[in-house]
Amino acid sequence: MRKQHLIYTDHTLEELKGVGPKSLQLLNELNIYTLEDLVLYLPTRYEDESVVNLNEANDGDVVTVTGEVYSSPTVAFFGRNKSKLTCHMMIDNIAVKITFFNQPYLKKRLVMGETVTVKGKWEQKKQVITGQKVMAEKEDGGNALTPIYRLKEGLKQKQLNKYIEQSLNLVDIDEWLSPELMQKYKLMSLKDVIPILHKPVKFEHLKLARRTFSFNELFLFQLKMKWLSKLEKESNKIEGLKYDVNDVKSFIDTLPFELTDAQKNSVNEIFRDLKAPIKMHRLLQGDVGSGKTVVAAIAIYAMYNAGKQSALMVPTAILAEQHAISLDELFGGKLNVALLTSSVKGKKRKILLEQLEAGEIDIIVGTHALIQDDVAFQNIGLVIIDEQHRFGVNQRKKLREKGADTNVLFMTATPIPRTLSISAFGEMDVTSIKQMPKGRKEIMTSWAKHDEIDNVLNKLNSEIVKGRQAYVICPLIEESEALDVQNVVAIYEQLQLRFGSEKVGLVHGKMHADEKDDIMNRFSNNEIAILVSTTVVEVGVNVPNATFMVIYDADRFGLSTLHQLRGRVGRSHHQSYCTLVASPKTESGVERMHIMTESTDGFYLSERDLEMRGPGDFFGVKQSGLPDFRVANIVEDYRMLEVARDEASELVQSGEFFKPQYDKLRMLVQESIEEQNFD
Repeated sequence: MRKQHLIYTDHTLEELKGVGPKSLQLLNELNIYTLEDLVLYLPTRYEDESVVNLNEANDGDVVTVTGEVYSSPTVAFFGRNKSKLTCHMMIDNIAVKITFFNQPYLKKRLVMGETVTVKGKWEQKKQVITGQKVMAEKEDGGNALTPIYRLKEGLKQKQLNKYIEQSLNLVDIDEWLSPELMQKYKLMSLKDVIPILHKPVKFEHLKLARRTFSFNELFLFQLKMKWLSKLEKESNKIEGLKYDVNDVKSFIDTLPFELTDAQKNSVNEIFRDLKAPIKMHRLLQGDVGSGKTVVAAIAIYAMYNAGKQSALMVPTAILAEQHAISLDELFGGKLNVALLTSSVKGKKRKILLEQLEAGEIDIIVGTHALIQDDVAFQNIGLVIIDEQHRFGVNQRKKLREKGADTNVLFMTATPIPRTLSISAFGEMDVTSIKQMPKGRKEIMTSWAKHDEIDNVLNKLNSEIVKGRQAYVICPLIEESEALDVQNVVAIYEQLQLRFGSEKVGLVHGKMHADEKDDIMNRFSNNEIAILVSTTVVEVGVNVPNATFMVIYDADRFGLSTLHQLRGRVGRSHHQSYCTLVASPKTESGVERMHIMTESTDGFYLSERDLEMRGPGDFFGVKQSGLPDFRVANIVEDYRMLEVARDEASELVQSGEFFKPQYDKLRMLVQESIEEQNFD
């Protein structure tokens, strides 16, 4: 079967005029190995070189202007290979001095009495333009938009432009979309789009070309997601779960609190999945403290009622211990809850594994220790993975494969923006808990500058005096000359002097796991009043007595990370506080501080975080599961993403996608699926 491409050609890069061994190596370093790669190597941005009226330009603008040269240019040489070219021009009735540095050859193009177009930085007060280049005369009104490509040292923009221009004459460009879809959304042909993206003449043309290419990318990606979802459901056919509904309702009635409406809805969605004749593949997301664990516990109880085992995998040993204790309390000793972490060894581990395989353990809670080869279940029906983005694809897959009829529930306290949930998580169902339990007090968040730290520590002390505990978070482990930020060791030593060494503990990522767990346990048991830490506490510690948090250099963190850190307090009926200590030097840093003090809604904050940082930084590019779109931007093109999803869903679900007219597109999507690992 011939591999499907968007672009077809029998020619190679080596055939291009000007491409030798050195330039070929530079192209390869940009991941350009074929003419298809080169033609699809699109500009990262465009410089608008439209001629402007100098009277309307602002001081400091880079402008393209046209005027008459009224003084002969002079060149002064100084230092080694350094020069300054000066001439005067009359531009829009303004007498302007033009200077070019280290471009003496431009003297020939600046002839007195002639009209020329120059580009440079306008210094209004001095009436000077520091020139960048003298513009060449252009045909058909001029190409005002200049494409800018990402380059390697040794490769010039002009050079790459020539290679691409040659390539466009040597390739055939195919279409991904059907004529009906192109007509419906008034899209251009890709044969016209790609040349325009490389050499736009008018902004309107570029806008339409980018819109068309973006829709193509998003539609292809959503087709992949929808087909994956269909394949997953077809290959995951199992017998629906049979359980005693009344017994499960009785268990819910025994809970020490009433479920919120959001929790009830989440339980209903999960149980619909469990009763269906296909494996569950659902993401349960909710803010810190929204009650995800209780929802998971109800699903675990239904499994127990149906005679099946469950497993809960979490990122840290201390979190595993806390989950095991809280589940045991919720089940009131009715279910056999076991804990498996790397610290469970020898005979104890051997007995536990034997009980698990014999079906004597109903729910096992653990870390990555659960995915070891010797961990076997008698009849596992449900796998729950908490903070799933902290585990690798293979780790999650290993646990899911412990049983043939395994339903999977992913949980996260990092609310995923809607944009990402229909793209990165497009192949799984998403349930959101957006309501907090009754009686939970909102964390009071404030922002203080570094010179106000004494006041902050006085407030911290007032909580310690009441018998409460506090977290102090720092971004760095050790001092860094490159960064003007507080480091965790220095802060730890300062707080020991202020509050007493016995009251202050320290944890950071470089500590040995056993040492870290010991400190965390002592903090959990209120043997330590103040825990100084890096972001290792971001996920997973439940210390209801902790009511105060200080985050040093808070402007160095994203909104989602700050919100996760803040969620370590506010876990009891006591009022909790979070103080952000920061003296931000950027507008975005100031904006993040304002946003954090104004909102405690994790879903709102995740949307703002995505807007400010972009999808690649939200999870990290590799973790996000998002392809590296050439033109499309899932934040800016969100409405288009939804349309592409709906069209892809209709095409797959109606069966049209599997008819002969879509053979080429289907093969293209299939190859894309085979090339990428999806979990």
